[in-house]
Amino acid sequence: MARRKPLAYDLIIVGAGPAGLTAAIYAARYKLSCLVIAETIGGRAAEAFEIKNFPSYEKISGIELMEKIRKQTECLGVEIKNERVDKIKKEKGYFVVKTTEKDYLAKKIILANGLEKKRLGLEKEDKFLGKGVSYCAVCDAPFFKNKKVAVVGGSDSALAAASLLSRFANKVYIIYRKEKFFRAKPAMVEEVRKNKKIKAIFNVTVTKLLGEERLKAIELSNKKRIAVDGLFVEIGASPNVELAKDLGIELENGYIKVDEMQRTNVKGVYAAGDITNRPLKQIITAAAQGAVAATTVYEELKEK
Repeated sequence: MARRKPLAYDLIIVGAGPAGLTAAIYAARYKLSCLVIAETIGGRAAEAFEIKNFPSYEKISGIELMEKIRKQTECLGVEIKNERVDKIKKEKGYFVVKTTEKDYLAKKIILANGLEKKRLGLEKEDKFLGKGVSYCAVCDAPFFKNKKVAVVGGSDSALAAASLLSRFANKVYIIYRKEKFFRAKPAMVEEVRKNKKIKAIFNVTVTKLLGEERLKAIELSNKKRIAVDGLFVEIGASPNVELAKDLGIELENGYIKVDEMQRTNVKGVYAAGDITNRPLKQIITAAAQGAVAATTVYEELKEK
């Protein structure tokens, strides 16, 4: 006989990256009724071309790692809904989670919906999305075989994207507004420097996207134009805190402020992963925070 779904879940987790799925795994082992809601599975971790600092793997792709975690989560009986959460509000002692599909009730909430890629804010950026403009090299690199592409940014993620793209494209430009790479790890900078397919252009920004139906070229702040088939934007990310703001959750430097047990200032709401004010944004720390948050939920529900 199929188990009936609860009228109200013990816990709803918003986000299905390392933090959210690890929280779900712990919640399942604590025998809590749990639901995960996310637009995409894997979060930003799934975009990583190679992960070399996660224990148990010399190297593994982000997609493969997150798929393993997803399978483990679902094997424990946790349901994952591919929906967008539009709003969360407190009503008659429960949290009402409103998505694009329906409303769900929960006793506790963990926000683990991470970061959102920053955009250039240029005209035609939305129009060319999927037609030359991309925010995920892992997803789209194979579409640019034997073509010319550019990457905007100077961080580890930008240089990693350029390295990956060089396996497919004939030429990869890195457009960076500073005079040198200072944020990226030295080993990554050295790898890019030795790659003959990659050319770094410093002290400029992209000011225009050129083309009619799809991207054909970019114009730089020095007025030079470069013909490219693809532009990959890697200029950082900002935390998805709109749901938190609606709930009256306190922020610190734009991130959700949590204590050592991942509690926010709003009773019954916790946060984990990149969305929090914890300084180190890594898969392993996100997973650890998810485990702590789920344990805190369990302990507080047990007291009742």
